[in-house]
Amino acid sequence: MSAFPGSPRILKGGIVLIDAGTSAVLRVIALQYNPDSLTRSLQVQAVSADGGDRSEVLRLKGPPVETLKLEAEIDATDQLEFPEQNSVTTQSGIFAQLAALETMVYPTSGQLRANDVLAQIGTLEIVPMETPLALFVWSKSRILPVRVTEFSITEEAFDPALNPIRAKIGLGLRVLSVNDVPSGHKAASLFMNYLQQKERLAATGAGQLSALGITGVP
Repeated sequence: MSAFPGSPRILKGGIVLIDAGTSAVLRVIALQYNPDSLTRSLQVQAVSADGGDRSEVLRLKGPPVETLKLEAEIDATDQLEFPEQNSVTTQSGIFAQLAALETMVYPTSGQLRANDVLAQIGTLEIVPMETPLALFVWSKSRILPVRVTEFSITEEAFDPALNPIRAKIGLGLRVLSVNDVPSGHKAASLFMNYLQQKERLAATGAGQLSALGITGVP
């Protein structure tokens, strides 16, 4: 059944992996269903007043540490109704969708092989492997550079070959701010865009003293 022609197009949230140096898009992971809720927490980075310096009470060391938590669902039921149009899903269920998400937190097999070669020839210091920069996209107003901090998968249903066909994904993300990356890094400019968007919205949403029942500050 086709959707009502006057209904708005619902955008999907998701994750985009980019090359931090060139900004080239490496992979787009659109969530099949948008989560019903998105939990955000901000840990304020205030200067500690434990030392008794009262002049520091209003100072901030930097942006708050912002973390996001969400639960997404993946379900192959609709695709399995039309196997001739969805051969990958018919053969392997939702393994492809799960793999697209899981490989965000794995180094590549090529990186692992290269490090193994370095270890075999006696390299004393092997630099940790770098992943692409992940962007959490939740509307055009929120494009956030993030690092995955939590990842859980609950597979809930399987086909006769034991391929998963329905799963819930739990994601914990930490927003990368200018305090987390070197100067000039792509994540820093994306964070600044995010902050400036907040500032513009805050300016339009300011209220009046009269709404609080006062005419001025004593």
